[in-house]
Formats: sequence, C-alpha cells, structure tokens
Amino acid sequence: MVAWGLVAKDDLKVEGETREYASSEHGRRHFCPNCGTGLFYTSEAVFPGQIDVQIATLDDPDSIVPQAQIQTAERIAWVTRIAEMPEFERYPGP
Repeated sequence: MVAWGLVAKDDLKVEGETREYASSEHGRRHFCPNCGTGLFYTSEAVFPGQIDVQIATLDDPDSIVPQAQIQTAERIAWVTRIAEMPEFERYPGP
C-alpha cells in the first residue's frame, strides 16, 4: 500500500535525479533512476501545480499526515479490516 501526500510543487525539494515515466495521457510517475523506488506522481490535468508524493519516501514521513482515503472504488476488500489484523514491529520470523 502507498500513502500519498498532495503538495505544491514549489514546496517539494528533491535532492538528486529522478526519472519520469508517462503512465497515462496526462499522468507522470517519477522514480529513482538508481534503485527504481517510486517517488511521486504528477498530472497537470488532475491537480495542476501540485505533486503527489509517496509519503514513506520523505526524509520526515511524519510531516504529512493523511486526511482522507481516496480512490476506494477498487479497494481490496480486506483493507477495510486492516486495523483488526495482528501487528508486528519487525518481521515475525518462523
């Protein structure tokens, strides 16, 4: 799963290079050219002047707190019960 944070393009400082992939007519996915990690998404048609950042890739991922769940039409059914699932701080092992 990915948590996204929509911010003004001018408010995002990117250190290093990124690569861009045209994933649709207006959508552009930006990623690290070294490791392939997805970083952000842009679409001037959908949200002009803004950038949708994958929150976990930020230096301080706690700086953006999600405020809503969006695009839930195709949500996988079990996601609605995620709070009921056991949690592990690290991989639980064998």
